[in-house]
Amino acid sequence: MSNQNDSVINDSIQQYEGKLSGFIKKRVRNEADAEDILQDVWFQLSNFANLADLENIGAWLYRVARNRVTDRHRKKTTDSLEDFVYENGDEDSVFKELLLLDDSNSPELELFKENFWDELMEALEELPEKQREVFIWNEIEDMTLQQIADKTGENIKTIISRKGYAVKHLRKKLNYLYEELNQ
Repeated sequence: MSNQNDSVINDSIQQYEGKLSGFIKKRVRNEADAEDILQDVWFQLSNFANLADLENIGAWLYRVARNRVTDRHRKKTTDSLEDFVYENGDEDSVFKELLLLDDSNSPELELFKENFWDELMEALEELPEKQREVFIWNEIEDMTLQQIADKTGENIKTIISRKGYAVKHLRKKLNYLYEELNQ
């Protein structure tokens, strides 16, 4: 492993460890599972040949974490539905709940979910960097818009506007999936 990769890994751990841990803990049953998954994520990062090729390390880390959580849920076929759902209070919670359901008995749902996550990541990459960051920080890392404004030193209205533009773009890009789901 090169010194450059070592530096990127250390910086990534410092920057994302707490947020990534919180993201994982919300989606698994116990602390031990969360720690195992987090270690798997760091292991995957350390095995990546050239970290300079990653355009957005944060998005990549969350994708790996989400995949590891999904893998863990697939292995536990006796778990209840509550293990796959997290509380959000959002109007889109039914859609989110469906995306977190155990799809081990439904190839159609599994295919839909894989397609959704691929399309979401592709649509996120199309956004301007600041809009993408605000969306990821708010929706994936669970930061409030005020926390994002404080972090970036920007006006809260600017952050709200960026989030709005990101959501508008994502709704437009992913609407066909929502329509497909409701047929």
